[in-house]
This record gives sequence, structure tokens and C-alpha cells, in this order.
Amino acid sequence: MIAEMKKTAEGKMQKSIEALKNDLAKVRTGRAHTGILDHVQVEYYGSLVPVNQVANVTLIDARTIGVQVWEKPMAAKVEKAIRDSDLGLNPSAQGEVIRVPMPPLTEERRRDLAKVVKGEGENAKVAIRNLRRDANNGLKEGVKKKEISEDDERRAQEEIQKLTDKYVAEVDKMLAQKESELMAV
Repeated sequence: MIAEMKKTAEGKMQKSIEALKNDLAKVRTGRAHTGILDHVQVEYYGSLVPVNQVANVTLIDARTIGVQVWEKPMAAKVEKAIRDSDLGLNPSAQGEVIRVPMPPLTEERRRDLAKVVKGEGENAKVAIRNLRRDANNGLKEGVKKKEISEDDERRAQEEIQKLTDKYVAEVDKMLAQKESELMAV
């Protein structure tokens, strides 16, 4: 029972780390990368789908993303979806290829993005701590039901705390890396 609880808690903590990675990938640095457009939705025959399901998204150079639509009529819709997204990008269509230049970040915008990154990191830490709390509550329930001993509970809580510390440190490492990317000119 204890091993199962620890395994469950660790799996959920790992999912929190994956969610944070996805969230941090959406925060753009000065460089272009195709993952920026992953959450941009475009209308395709009545339903909203990600851009990468109606077009090839590639890098033209370090500061430009190229979007090659598969169907000609979709070019205008994809361009509009990118322009209307919250990314602050200004795409330009050249036939079937849409060029999306990445504007350089100002110092003020970099600081704002660093605050966003810190907020995402804090949310991930809170999620990890909540998972620790849930696991510890499960252990306490086990002691009440006499399924596990108090000594086993104490040892398991220490192991869960070590897991929590490990994943919180990983979040801190990811945040430091993303902030250094943001502040690099």
C-alpha cells in the first residue's frame, strides 16, 4: 500500500513537471521555435484544430517561423489565427507560405515574461505540495484503519518529502534556465 501511494504521488509530480515544461515552452524568448504555434487554433471545416494539423510548421531562420498550409484556402485563416493569438506576432503571407517573424523583446517585456515564468513555476510548486499533502493524508488514513504502522507512516512521509524536495528543485532549475533564456539579449 505504501509503495503504491509513493508511486502514484511520484507519477503525478512528474506530470506536474511535464505540464510546467509545456507552459514554459509557450512563453517565447527572442528565438523562434515551432512549439510557439502549438496552441494556436484555426477553424477547419467547422471545428477548431491546432495549426500544425493543417500546415507544416518549420523554422526558416533563427528569428522566422514558416507555415506551409496544405490547402490554399486555409492560408488566410491560419494567418488570421496567428495574428489574433495572444503571442503578439505579425505574420505575412507570401502565396501558400506564411512567414512569422519574431520581434525582438524589449527589456520591459523580458521582465514581464520573467514574472509570468515565476508565476507558472509557483503554480507547479503548489501542485507538487498538494500532491504531498494528499499522499500524507492517505498515509494517515492507513494508520487510522490500522493498515500500516506509525513507524511505516513516518518513514513513508519522509520519503514523500524527499520526492517533493526533488521535484521542487527540478522546478527551480527549469525556472532559472528559462529566465536566463529570457534575459539573454
